[in-house]
Amino acid sequence: MRDFYATSGSMHLDQADGLRRLFAGARLRTLALAANPHVAFGGVVLDRLAETLARLGRHVLVVDAATGSPEPHELARLDLTAGIERIGQQLAYLPARGLPRSHVDTRGSAAGFVDALQAACPAADLLLVHADAADLARMFARRPLRPVLVGADHPESIKHAYASAKLLALRGGLLTFDLLLAASPQSPRVDAIAASLAQCADSFLGAVLQDWALVDPAASASDPGSDSLVDLLRAQLAEEGTGVPPAAPPSRCAVRPALAGRH
Repeated sequence: MRDFYATSGSMHLDQADGLRRLFAGARLRTLALAANPHVAFGGVVLDRLAETLARLGRHVLVVDAATGSPEPHELARLDLTAGIERIGQQLAYLPARGLPRSHVDTRGSAAGFVDALQAACPAADLLLVHADAADLARMFARRPLRPVLVGADHPESIKHAYASAKLLALRGGLLTFDLLLAASPQSPRVDAIAASLAQCADSFLGAVLQDWALVDPAASASDPGSDSLVDLLRAQLAEEGTGVPPAAPPSRCAVRPALAGRH
């Protein structure tokens, strides 16, 4: 399953070069997901995001670079393409723990990592980057980006989500966020949690929690996207005036539910 494009040697190089030319100038969207070690179902959240984005017609490269994510392929530090696994027609996966810091320049920026990802997977029109807030700040400081925080219905996870927002605001100048809560729809606390986090972000950071959605970890993998999650992602993709294509039917190549099991 390794390599988004199942080729090798000179054939692989020729095809990759051809794809880069074909997709040159294509607009690459980015969705940044701030990792939260206090969310037991963080892998489920990542999985549901990837599946829903694929159902929205996006060709997604999932970059899993959080501290608790899998180690990259041994060759990925030399050639990111070597570490990319194809999962479905519209979805590829890169285990990337530690890779953003290997691209940090003398100014402390890891923006070059994003450029390298696009070069490694030119057919992707969306990067779903799951990483710790510090690495997200290094990659996306002062870019027109609305990071997505992750929480659950217990205090430690929300403290960490707020700490991620604070770090992204102070280091990256990013002051608008969305929130995904991994919780049961029957939880009586979810509305209050979102309201409390929004108030703290506004009062202490001058930041805005733009939207939030619920991800039910117990929901069937065949029905991953709640209406609120779909609405949140459509709003994310519509930022800067970029339209979102009509929802596509599920891919014939089913997205394997293995992303959640990687964590």
